[in-house]
Parts: sequence; structure tokens; C-alpha cells
Amino acid sequence: MARIIVLLIGICIIGFIVWWFFGKHEAVTETAAIASDQQDVDILVKGGYSPEQVVLKQGVPAKLHFTRTDPSSCLDHVVFPDFGINQALPQNQEETITIDTSKPGEYGWACGMDMFHGKVIIK
Repeated sequence: MARIIVLLIGICIIGFIVWWFFGKHEAVTETAAIASDQQDVDILVKGGYSPEQVVLKQGVPAKLHFTRTDPSSCLDHVVFPDFGINQALPQNQEETITIDTSKPGEYGWACGMDMFHGKVIIK
């Protein structure tokens, strides 16, 4: 009986690991509102990024406001390789990053260790 219980627990753990790493997880998406000819989006950095995806309108200046409440050193930087941005994110402070919206496309960002990701979609 003990072997069956251990086997069932092992199968459950393996199933969870497969779901965690290979399952589809919905990304929270936010479309920026335009006010005074500018787009602003607030992004909370706490165990990842919320929202994970930001939709911006092409040609309208945009600013992403990152606020990191997570003490993890992994999330203390945000990197936008397509824009050449590597910005420190001090804990409990808002850091603003200006995004060039002149070209449409999808541009990713990640934490300093490339473990947590987000995406800017310019339409």
C-alpha cells in the first residue's frame, strides 16, 4: 500500500512540474490609455511583472513606470535588448522607462537573470 501511495504522489509531482514548465499560462495584458499625447502604463514587479504584456499605439510617446516591491535580486534590473535599455529597479521606488514607439512590432523585456519576461506590443 505504501508503494502505491508513493507512486501516486510521484506522478502528481511530475504532472505539476510538466504543467509549470510546459503548460500555457495566460499573460496579463494591458492596453495603454492615451492622455495629453502620451501613453503611461504602471507595472508592478512582484514575483514577475504585472501586467506581463503592454500594448502601445505607434507614434505616441510612451512611458512604462516600474515599481519593484519584490526583494529578489533577480528582479532588480529590467532589460530591453531591442532598445538598449538595462535599468536598475530600486525596491519600493518607481522607475520610468521611455519606449520608442516609432516602429511597430513586439519587443521583449526580461529581468537581469533572464528568468522573468514581459512584452511590449506596438501597433
